[in-house]
Amino acid sequence: MNYNRYTKESWKGSVITAPVPPTLVTCGSLEKPNIFTVAWTGVLNTQPPVTYISVRPERFSYDIIKNSGEFVINLPTEQLVRAVDYCGVRSGRKTDKFKDMNLTVSKAEVVNCPLLEQSPVNIECKVREIVPLGTHHMFVADIVRLDVAKELIDPNGRLQLDKAGLLAYAHGEYFALGRKLGSFGYSVRKKKSPRHHR
Repeated sequence: MNYNRYTKESWKGSVITAPVPPTLVTCGSLEKPNIFTVAWTGVLNTQPPVTYISVRPERFSYDIIKNSGEFVINLPTEQLVRAVDYCGVRSGRKTDKFKDMNLTVSKAEVVNCPLLEQSPVNIECKVREIVPLGTHHMFVADIVRLDVAKELIDPNGRLQLDKAGLLAYAHGEYFALGRKLGSFGYSVRKKKSPRHHR
């Protein structure tokens, strides 16, 4: 197989990894919930399951999470793209983003902060460490519970995340996930031999 080769121009170090998931993170309590957009998030470890979010210390949500030690990562769908953008540019200090965007919360299973009902997947997290990095501090957290929409679970109990219509974010723009190109391990998977019918 021949791949494209590129002629490069050298730039100074900068944030460029893309696409990333533009998630909606909830924190606070059911009585006083807060929500904000975080794209700097991902997986750090499989067993135990560990994730992170990187947050600017000046953000309203920073102290809420630092003091409570809990948050929920809510994966947003294409339908939530306007809310994702709004919750990233408006502060909970000045407005009720749930009311503004017609979003609702409900009780989580393990953590005390709420989860977003409009999200098909909610990742409940407990902070294990805060790492100051510069402009952002990284909240390293254990994933203590997943709340998954029943509509995305097939008859065999398998999560069909490809049917959720999740968002991606790249270089200041939001995208719907495109066509499927393969699945994990497909490059080395043996092809099934055709059956001969007699």
